Amino acid sequence: MKPNLKACGHALVTALVNATLAVALMLLVEFAISGSFQMPEPYLWAGLVIGVVIFIAQFWRQRHLCRASEQSGNVQ
Repeated sequence: MKPNLKACGHALVTALVNATLAVALMLLVEFAISGSFQMPEPYLWAGLVIGVVIFIAQFWRQRHLCRASEQSGNVQ
């Protein structure tokens, strides 16, 4: 259970940081094009989708890494 919680924490931090950076980049481009900081609803949905996809991928990766390090620690 502990590797899953550790993997979930790492994945959540990574997903939040990357989704926030993606939304900030979209807003920066919007400002460069239109000259105003408007927050269109599709940008929020895109940030949410980016965050979910990154969370799932990172959780799977981190869980694999935690289990692999746990197994190698038990062998030695």
